[in-house]
Amino acid sequence: MPGFLVRWGISALGLWIASVFVSGISFRGGATLLLAALLLGVVNAVVRPLAILFTLPLTVLTLGLFLWVVNAAMLELVAALLDGFVIASFGSALWASLWVSLTSWLASWYIGPRGRIEVLVIERSD
Repeated sequence: MPGFLVRWGISALGLWIASVFVSGISFRGGATLLLAALLLGVVNAVVRPLAILFTLPLTVLTLGLFLWVVNAAMLELVAALLDGFVIASFGSALWASLWVSLTSWLASWYIGPRGRIEVLVIERSD
């Protein structure tokens, strides 16, 4: 359960950062932001694998760059399902998906598979 909460918080942080740096992304309030992060997790778990499967030839053709478009589409889907979360254009969704992905990627350096902060200690024997 703590791992889920940490990842949910990271998603919310990424969405908040995206709303700060990308014009065209807005939330009605903090509760909407948290709900959007939760819904994004559900959409990424259920819909995104199917979208990746259906767009696999295009993803291979673009050497994986089309996954950025798939991520933006998942954000657009969340915005369409949730009142109070507004994405003005697909370009805004592209930039927002980049910020959310970067936040998740940076946080994954410090968060282990169980959702705990992990530190790697290397001891050298002489």
